[in-house]
Amino acid sequence: MADTGRSARPHGIAARMGSWSARHRWTAVGGWVLLVILALAVGSMAGRVHVSDSEEFPGESGRVSKLLDEVGIDDPAGETVLIQAKGDGVTTADPAFHAAVDAVVEAVRGTGQVTGVTSPYETKTISADRRSALVQFDMRGDAEKAADHVQPVLDAVEQVQGAHQDLRIEQFGDASGQKAFDDAFGDDFRQAEYSALPVALGILLIAFGALVAALLPVVLAMSAFLATSGLVAVVSHAVHTSDTANSVMLLVGLAVGVDYCLFYLRREREERAAGRDAQTALRIAAATSGRAVLVSGFTVIVAMTGMLFTGLADFKAMGLATLLVVAVAMIGSVTVLPALLSLLGERVDKGRIPFLRRARRQGSGESRFWRAVLGRVLRRPKLSVALASGMLIAIAAPAVGMNTANLTLDQEFGDSLPIVAAYEHMDEAFPGGPDPAQVVVKADDINAAPVRAAITRFRERAVAEGASKGPVTVAFHDRENLAVIQVPLVGGSDEARSEKSLDILRDTVRPDTLKAADGIVDAPIGGSTAISKDFNDKLGSAVTPVFAFVVVFAFLLMLMSFRSLTVAVTSIVLNLLSVGAAYGILTAVFQHGWGAGLVGAEGVGAIVSWLPLFLFVILFGLSMDYHVFVVSRIREARLAGRTTKDAVVHGVVTTAGVVTSAAVIMVAVFAIFGTLSMQSMKQMGVGLAAAVLIDATVIRGVLLPAVMSLLGERNWYLPRWLRWLPDLTHDEPVAAGSAPAGAGEPERKSVAVR
Repeated sequence: MADTGRSARPHGIAARMGSWSARHRWTAVGGWVLLVILALAVGSMAGRVHVSDSEEFPGESGRVSKLLDEVGIDDPAGETVLIQAKGDGVTTADPAFHAAVDAVVEAVRGTGQVTGVTSPYETKTISADRRSALVQFDMRGDAEKAADHVQPVLDAVEQVQGAHQDLRIEQFGDASGQKAFDDAFGDDFRQAEYSALPVALGILLIAFGALVAALLPVVLAMSAFLATSGLVAVVSHAVHTSDTANSVMLLVGLAVGVDYCLFYLRREREERAAGRDAQTALRIAAATSGRAVLVSGFTVIVAMTGMLFTGLADFKAMGLATLLVVAVAMIGSVTVLPALLSLLGERVDKGRIPFLRRARRQGSGESRFWRAVLGRVLRRPKLSVALASGMLIAIAAPAVGMNTANLTLDQEFGDSLPIVAAYEHMDEAFPGGPDPAQVVVKADDINAAPVRAAITRFRERAVAEGASKGPVTVAFHDRENLAVIQVPLVGGSDEARSEKSLDILRDTVRPDTLKAADGIVDAPIGGSTAISKDFNDKLGSAVTPVFAFVVVFAFLLMLMSFRSLTVAVTSIVLNLLSVGAAYGILTAVFQHGWGAGLVGAEGVGAIVSWLPLFLFVILFGLSMDYHVFVVSRIREARLAGRTTKDAVVHGVVTTAGVVTSAAVIMVAVFAIFGTLSMQSMKQMGVGLAAAVLIDATVIRGVLLPAVMSLLGERNWYLPRWLRWLPDLTHDEPVAAGSAPAGAGEPERKSVAVR
């Protein structure tokens, strides 16, 4: 029999870190505060480097931006004002129409914010039915900042509209469209961010019934986010970041940070409630929940790393930001949290909320509800597996016909933004005009006769082949030896038709004209349609390697962490079922419109193209939080001498409370996105919330225990040919004599289960 002193010595990284932090409390807390302050200070001094257009756009679209950037051509933010007759009989030749056009020209020019104002009577930008005309101009200054000073122009156009009620006068362009999008996107994310913290704190208050205990997870999660913000700023000089990455980092950081603290804190409270002294309770929490946090954290990091392999700048920015915030939250949970708990002691229960104090089964930490559910599940495990898996497969079935696309303005915002109506009216009158394809011709000599002739042939063939109805315009930049061709695509806002027009330009018109000419170095074709197509093509090619990377490395990590082939396989299968169910719900609600009204949405016929891959990576990582925590508790009980069935019951019912609390927080935070105005944000919120809810109930409460009960001792099967793998179990035995009198805890076996 080993001596008590030896058995009390902490084993494993998590246990050693927790033990050190508890002994050096002020050093650990001070070190964490110093880390946060230094990270913020260094990040502030370094500044952030954001993803540029040439990085953000893949394929030919990126080459267009790169060519313009290399020669210093700042593509101005172009704006267009539509003047359109509302009724029959009025044409562009009428004096009233002419007066409205002149009023628009004078109004926008008078703002001092624009340049190159052109009248449709000069440029012939008049529709075929002579009921619509376009006033075009560019915003002054940097195109990327044009949205910040377009409001005076919008106000001027609105005043002209007020004076000419018999005509429709609407503005759309790069700056006004970006402003509308930024306002909606910014308002949505601000609403989500401001709501997330109070919601999380409120649920934690209910879960713990004490203010101090509820504040700990939120404070640590937010401090992890702040520290990571500084680190991301520094790292952004190597891997550029984005505003979207920052918002996703906040939500993921809050989710995992609160989860990890919940796991740790609830275990420490459970051990103290069972009669163990504070030091022993903290050590057990460090060795058990602390280890689960490390395994879960590394699994989430592996999942987030998958985003780096997409080759897309925005995904790389999100992947790096989220894996960093998970790493910082994980480190904080196993270092500063034990120190704070050691410092606070019984004061962690300060600030009790009287009406939230409920009678609990003293020392057990068990859930009566889930014990009752488990009783039914384990009495008929085969039936439970059949029903639960059948239900999940049925929910996932609509995903087979999932249609992904970049949402158009009307799909994204519906009728909530005036800019959407302006875009649609322009597109009807001038197909493809509001959003033309952009061809950048790079030549040795842009004024050479063969080059000029090729450009002319390209313009003519674009219309002749049916890719455009014109007008196809060209801007020559002699000094830079560049020409920029604007081609309104037939199809306009209809993605399928406009992509067909783009394919005609790229595959038929360009090879016969621009590529066949001597002296032309490059002629990539960009624009919104091209960006959408190139992005989807790049994303599609990244799906298989990203899925494979995440699944394979998560499988290996689970295999080494639990030393069980069975646990590793079931972990992957259950997580895939959870993700599949989320895909099915998304497809049913947002593509087919089934029950869309329940979430304030509408069927838009498509799922935003970036969401499936994003959801897979995020959900695969977050689902592992619950799975690792529950399976770790089951394995711990099995190693303590219980039968597998008893261990399953013990592991599920003792973790149900914390898993439920964590899941409720995640579902509530993600559901906030389901209330936002943008359809893509609604889709993300509903997908995440539904998946977490399914994962914490059907998967962890029914399917996992039923499967493990059926497998019995085979749960711990590890083939001999795999035993060479690194052993990451490092289980911490409960110290001899540390159990409270009468606890009756089964004797811990000295060897790991195989």
